[in-house]
Amino acid sequence: MIARIYQPARNAMQSGTAKTRDWVLEYAASSARSVDPLMGWTSSSDTQTQVRLRFETKQAALDYAKANGIEAVVKEPNKRKPNIRARGYAENFAFDRKSAWTH
Repeated sequence: MIARIYQPARNAMQSGTAKTRDWVLEYAASSARSVDPLMGWTSSSDTQTQVRLRFETKQAALDYAKANGIEAVVKEPNKRKPNIRARGYAENFAFDRKSAWTH
């Protein structure tokens, strides 16, 4: 069994970082998916791909994988630089603003 350990990225539809602090252990697919000819459903005989385990730290995920004999690949997260302006949102409405306010 091969698994990957990663820290999920934030949702593209939201600006928050709610479910991005935990580390996730996810199993790789060991068999191909097939399409049912009658209903059109996608199915697989591999049930391990449905398992997603969450851990508080990367080391906890690695320890779990080692204790259970799981070969794991770690994907390091790409951290983005925070976008923090000096005066924040209030700067848009400041009376001493250097440039004209535009939409």
